[in-house]
Amino acid sequence: MSSGSFLSDDHCTPNEFLSSKSSFQEPSSSKGTLEEDFGSAEDVFDIPSKGLSANRLQQWKKATLVLNAARRFRYTTNDSEELRKERLRRFWTGAQAVRAANRFLRAGAASSAQGYFDVEPVKLASVIQQQQVESLKELGGIKGILSVLRTNGNLGLNDNMQELETRRKVFGSNIYTTQPPKPFWAFVIDASKDLTLIILMFCAVLTLSLGMKTRGVKEGWYDGVSIAFAVIIVVVVTSVSDYKQSLQFTALNEEKKNIQVEVIRGGRRKEISIFHIVVGDIVLVKIGDQVPADGLLIDGHCLYVNQSSLTGESEPIHVHNKMPFLVSGSKVDDGQGTMVVTGVGMSTQWGQLMAAVGDDTAEETPLQVRLNGVATLIGKVGTTVAVLVFCILIIFYFVGHTEGPHNSGKFKAGQTPGSVVFDSVVQILETAVTIVVVAVPEGLPLAVTLSLAYAMKKMIADKALVRRLSACETMGCATTICSDKTGTLTLNQMTVVKAWLGGEFHDPVHDLHTVDKGYLQILYEGIVQNTSGSVFLSEEGGEPEVTGSPTEKAALNWGLKLDVDYAAIKSQSKILQVETFNSVKKCAGVAVRPMRGDKVHVHWKGAAEIILGKSDKLLYLDNKALPMPTDMRENLLNVIGIMASESLRCIAFAFVEMDASNVPDDEEIENWKLPEGPLTLLALIGIKDPIRPEVPDAVHQCQLAGIKVRMITGDNIITAKAIAAECGILQADDLAIDGETFRNYSPEERAHILPRISVVARSSPSDKLLMVSALRALGEVVAVTGDGTNDAPALREADIGLAMGIQGTEVAKESSDIVIMDDNFASVVRVVRWGRSVYRNIQKFIQFQLTVNVAALTINFVAAISAGDVPLTAIQLLWVNLIMDTLGALALATERPTDKLLEDPPVGRREPLISNPMWRNILSQAFFQITVLLIFQFRGKEILSLSGSKADDVNNTLIFNAFVFCQLFNEVNSRKIEEKNVFRGLLSNWLFLGIVGTTVVLQVIIVEFLNKFASTVKLEWKYWAISIVIGMISWIIGFFVKFVSVPKKQWIYSRGG
Repeated sequence: MSSGSFLSDDHCTPNEFLSSKSSFQEPSSSKGTLEEDFGSAEDVFDIPSKGLSANRLQQWKKATLVLNAARRFRYTTNDSEELRKERLRRFWTGAQAVRAANRFLRAGAASSAQGYFDVEPVKLASVIQQQQVESLKELGGIKGILSVLRTNGNLGLNDNMQELETRRKVFGSNIYTTQPPKPFWAFVIDASKDLTLIILMFCAVLTLSLGMKTRGVKEGWYDGVSIAFAVIIVVVVTSVSDYKQSLQFTALNEEKKNIQVEVIRGGRRKEISIFHIVVGDIVLVKIGDQVPADGLLIDGHCLYVNQSSLTGESEPIHVHNKMPFLVSGSKVDDGQGTMVVTGVGMSTQWGQLMAAVGDDTAEETPLQVRLNGVATLIGKVGTTVAVLVFCILIIFYFVGHTEGPHNSGKFKAGQTPGSVVFDSVVQILETAVTIVVVAVPEGLPLAVTLSLAYAMKKMIADKALVRRLSACETMGCATTICSDKTGTLTLNQMTVVKAWLGGEFHDPVHDLHTVDKGYLQILYEGIVQNTSGSVFLSEEGGEPEVTGSPTEKAALNWGLKLDVDYAAIKSQSKILQVETFNSVKKCAGVAVRPMRGDKVHVHWKGAAEIILGKSDKLLYLDNKALPMPTDMRENLLNVIGIMASESLRCIAFAFVEMDASNVPDDEEIENWKLPEGPLTLLALIGIKDPIRPEVPDAVHQCQLAGIKVRMITGDNIITAKAIAAECGILQADDLAIDGETFRNYSPEERAHILPRISVVARSSPSDKLLMVSALRALGEVVAVTGDGTNDAPALREADIGLAMGIQGTEVAKESSDIVIMDDNFASVVRVVRWGRSVYRNIQKFIQFQLTVNVAALTINFVAAISAGDVPLTAIQLLWVNLIMDTLGALALATERPTDKLLEDPPVGRREPLISNPMWRNILSQAFFQITVLLIFQFRGKEILSLSGSKADDVNNTLIFNAFVFCQLFNEVNSRKIEEKNVFRGLLSNWLFLGIVGTTVVLQVIIVEFLNKFASTVKLEWKYWAISIVIGMISWIIGFFVKFVSVPKKQWIYSRGG
């Protein structure tokens, strides 16, 4: 086992670990159950809430043991310690009961396991979960477990499908039973609970019974059944939509759980899905990883795990050879190790807990909260209008101003039958309630859900996995992006292109034939042993397989070019202690003892100027170590500067030799801190990592969109400036500073200079957190990328945390809002486009819906108070409601984003949902519809020269038909809020065209064939033409009204804004 390029702080030193204020906790052999009392400590990852309501905090608190535990703990309130423990005890009791039942069901597998593996799965599971040290000794310790499981600690399992399948049959698969998804009928019930729909169904029953009583069964069922059928359609369409989105969110949750794990099979390292792990697998774990299954530590250094997802206790636990127990679901806080899997899936405590808890997908996004305010306001206005219409129509009926339904005549006191009066009142109530149905914008939440679900699905194709719904919206508001360099702005394909050894450059970098063998021996030892990567050479020949981080792979590939025999070098020395890569010190170390001699070599590898600062000698090519004079040190600084100016990452190799007698014995070596100097410098290498070809254009797009891109990197400032300039991040007036300078500013100085800072070099995770906090304090909406465990605080503090899917640790991913699956900055820009698209699509739908609301309410209200009758019946209004709420949401909420979205400035965090251009469009279209349709309401028969018994019916049908076509044409207008050409991209949006076409077909059917159902009559072609022309005029109005400029200052206050 060797060191690694992981982001962590000091290792094996409890008082310094992660620079936290807590100390490590050494587990005793009796430890391991939830019933015990745990101490509390302040957690370095404890980030304040972003302002959730108390109700939402209580909901989060009920799900403290869930898959996304790292993020959800952040939202929980601080209960008393005793209450927390009591809840954990109850949960533990329930989990134990589920586990006992599971063991009973699988008891039959024990007999087969006894013969093949010489161990019972249940007993093996209990040893790990209850941390039974004595039972482990009875099984022969780690070597005994490896033996009974028929696996090899160095080579792993054979990658043989038959053997793997046998292990799954005996021990189970690494999956756990999930709670069944919410069934479709549950969504139907939820949709049916709407109060207005319940009232309408009540009215439908009354209308049906009265109609059949007064007009007979043959004629009397139409009105009641029509209303009921319309309500059923609304319920079904809403239920189907919600159900499909629920299934989609469930599928996305499954994608989040599919973690990639590094295992050893057949002697080679490979990445597999966490679901494919089997008992006996040899798994490599490192800082930031999630422990994928229950197991035992075979070999490791400074391994500390956090079991807060299981116990709620955030104190790190030290895992070592005396207490080697690793439980599934815990996170590696520090160090690295190799473990053998002993339990998977439902045989683990984690699996039982996950099966008991399930997933929570009931997140309510900020935009949904704002829309609730808009919907409530509109609903109150609509309800007020409905009550007024009801009162007016009732008064007009009882004073004899209007006639009752079905030609029942005017009301005459003492003469009109009670059944007719009751039927008239019910019909008036139907109209009033239907006005409420149209006024209450149920489609707003649906539009948000559709838009978010559509965006999340499409963002997968754009290499972005959304973990929090609200992040889709917030990305549209982002004003600055703080990006890492390696892998995000660059290709992450590192190659050694320059090498400086023993006082001179070597070109080509692998030409070391003149170098002394003793020098090469110590250099090769540093390359081979001081790495977290590996080199696999197949016995069948072929290209070597190199694994590890990009930097490690570059160094190992350089070793291959030097013809290093990795297996031979490894066998010539023994690793005593490891310090993995430290994001503060930016170096990694390993202590090895050669098989010959009584010396110990401590090798260090890391940032060149840091290693140089710790070195006082230089090993020359003749294998002689001499003191480093001042001029040589200056020369080396120039060498580093030359490499950095060429955008190369400069890495140094150094070592210190010491007597074996100065090394602690086996009992104390676990806590031994490696000596950091004075060192003897061996070599400098320059690693080239080309920038991604698409990055300069992506950065330019961000700048056009009003988003400032900042680069935060661990490279030295010369390298950082060269790469930032190449990417287009560092502009003429921008500043590039190092992390130390940035953190030493006073808050006032930092706030003053921050807008000009584009590059922070030699930064630490704390610098990134400080940057995010300072930017947010200035009112910026900050998106930040991160891949390491120590990036978690910054990812949580940012408005949008973007974790890297390839290089990112599981801790970083769980702390993020969105995972960029290809680690590409261009994908971040695509996420910005989707964020703006979600917000813009919701605005389009609001504009469309408010136009219908204003027009329908005004037309019915004016007609009711002036004529005592309404032109649009309950069935017709329900059909308009279906067009507006469901089909309109589906059409407008699923518009794909365009590059034009990036030409606008970021959406303001407090920008009103209904902007002045939207009010301009809404009022102009509503005024047109109200004017035209009221003219037809009062003068339609004269204008159309209608006469006869069906004149009123034809006129009312024309009003209904024209009203529907106005909405269809205005739906096209709503595609573009400010752009005059509303047809751009229309022909490529097949979903939109399909919905509009379907609506037209259904409108024809309703008018021409469902006359009794919809209270319509068949129209002649000329009346169809009039309806379409009236609708088309809305296009002309929509075009010319956009020439009218509107002020920036808001006209009308919106609660949603």
